[in-house]
Amino acid sequence: MLLWINGPFGGGKTQTAHEIRRRLRGSVICDPEHAGFGLRRTLPPGLRGDFQDLASWRQGVVEVLDLALTKHDGVVIAPMTVTNPDYFAETVGRLRELGHDVRHFTLLAQRETVLKRLRERGFGRLLQYVAGKNAGLRRESWAVQQLDHCLERLREPEFAEHLWTDHSTVPKTADRIAVLAGLRLRPNNEGALRTRVRQVGVGIRHIRFD
Repeated sequence: MLLWINGPFGGGKTQTAHEIRRRLRGSVICDPEHAGFGLRRTLPPGLRGDFQDLASWRQGVVEVLDLALTKHDGVVIAPMTVTNPDYFAETVGRLRELGHDVRHFTLLAQRETVLKRLRERGFGRLLQYVAGKNAGLRRESWAVQQLDHCLERLREPEFAEHLWTDHSTVPKTADRIAVLAGLRLRPNNEGALRTRVRQVGVGIRHIRFD
């Protein structure tokens, strides 16, 4: 089974994916974004746009996830924002055509909620202190620019199943996905402090500067 977790940038996809992986034995995360950034870095700076526009990314995602789903004995989790219906059909739709059990979920929240999460994800004060006033926040700025488009597009029925997360914690969102997908997660026995520390660690590991 593939759990494709969609949603706006800063909507909680990565944190939710890691929460599910932590509590679901045998599950793995295969992040399509890694392939995209690799392709993007291959190009000269002046040609670096949205890597999803590259057919090689869409085809590569299908090839890699097809291999993982065929050979790995466990649930595969893919946290990835896709708002273009054609690209959605070429990735999620194509994997379904190949016979895979793909469960797609879109995490949604009000604009103000996502903006708050983006500010927290950016680690702005730390980055400004270490690297200067304008360092490190380009990705968050780009995410803000895309936010209204993402929220509008992802509300469409083709991107269901929709999960609103404004008043939900990451562990609770993971629980909801598991129930809807017919999976059983290990109980979440972490305290609030340990959960927060672990989530900060996940966030730090996923900071990118390009």
